[in-house]
Amino acid sequence: MKIKYLLLLMFALAIVACNDSKKVKLNTSETKEISLLDTLQLKLNQGNKWLVNPETQGGVEKMNTIIKAFKAGNNKDYNALGKKLAKQTSYIIKNCNMVGEPHDQLHVVLVPMLDEISTLKEAENNTEAEAVLTRLEDLIKDYFVHFKL
Repeated sequence: MKIKYLLLLMFALAIVACNDSKKVKLNTSETKEISLLDTLQLKLNQGNKWLVNPETQGGVEKMNTIIKAFKAGNNKDYNALGKKLAKQTSYIIKNCNMVGEPHDQLHVVLVPMLDEISTLKEAENNTEAEAVLTRLEDLIKDYFVHFKL
């Protein structure tokens, strides 16, 4: 339950921080979970990658570097890894100035990344954490397939 509220808060902050002019109204009496993935599908921009701002690209590249260094080392502190990755997503959100369809497409991949990072920080064992890390790596790969500087 705590994770759901945290994700909802992070998503709301992402929308506000990204200077998106769209209004989002949440009905808190509803108990149905709604995912961006239910309404938006990650796609290319007419066969081309979407353009992102330098901070977004740099943040995702740094996340990728952090994960590679973690996997190359002997440290298995997945909580600490999650905290480092969360710092990068916070940086991306804070510095986002994207608008329109590129911004919407970024959220299709960024919101699940936030979810996986939250899960990684709270993983109860290494087996669970490794599975989460694999999903996160797949999302980062998807990012690089669909976005560029």
